[in-house]
Amino acid sequence: MQIDDIRISSLSAGPASWRDRTMLLIGVNRSPFTRRVAITLNIYGVAFEQRPLSGFGNRAEVRASNPLGRIPALVLDSGETLIDSDAIVDHLDEIHGGDRPLTPRYGADRRVVLKVAALMMGACEKCLHAAYEGNHRPPEKVHQPWIDDCMAQAANALSAIEAMIDPKQPYLLLGRLTQADVTAVVAERLARARGINTDSDMPKLRALTSKLAEQPLFQVSEP
Repeated sequence: MQIDDIRISSLSAGPASWRDRTMLLIGVNRSPFTRRVAITLNIYGVAFEQRPLSGFGNRAEVRASNPLGRIPALVLDSGETLIDSDAIVDHLDEIHGGDRPLTPRYGADRRVVLKVAALMMGACEKCLHAAYEGNHRPPEKVHQPWIDDCMAQAANALSAIEAMIDPKQPYLLLGRLTQADVTAVVAERLARARGINTDSDMPKLRALTSKLAEQPLFQVSEP
């Protein structure tokens, strides 16, 4: 199944009120968590607007939607606000995923996709922890061993996914596009930006995510 097949099947699922819903995504796509949601919305063909707010630069506005002051948040047309990318993606799978959601609904397939997503988003967290340590502490208080440990954890997670990839397959798992691919794309990009050499250290992951990132439904959310 190709990306366009997923869009067609998801748009035909559910009542018209679901298909016509316009949502508001709060957050900048520099955040891998926001971008993950934006890509998922695009794959499912869901109409949405985006308010590019930063958790640091626009703290008050972000807290109006999420008391934690974190992005992303997704405001439904009903006025209900969802927070946390995992919860948002779960909702999108439920409403728009039809019989082939990006995260399978049951069994071993579901578990393996969730495992990859957890590793990839965990790697993103570690990369961001390292960035925050270096960028938001006074220079004399920066703890370099903590930064090094965070980046090592991120690299280990990426290496684990590298070992799972079959270069002959167009997607990471199950022979089709899943949330594993979405999270791999955002995590590999962030890791590379933070200095992990995926070209040499994770070449299969780099090749796979590069091909996916070239597709329009991924490109529209490029930071």
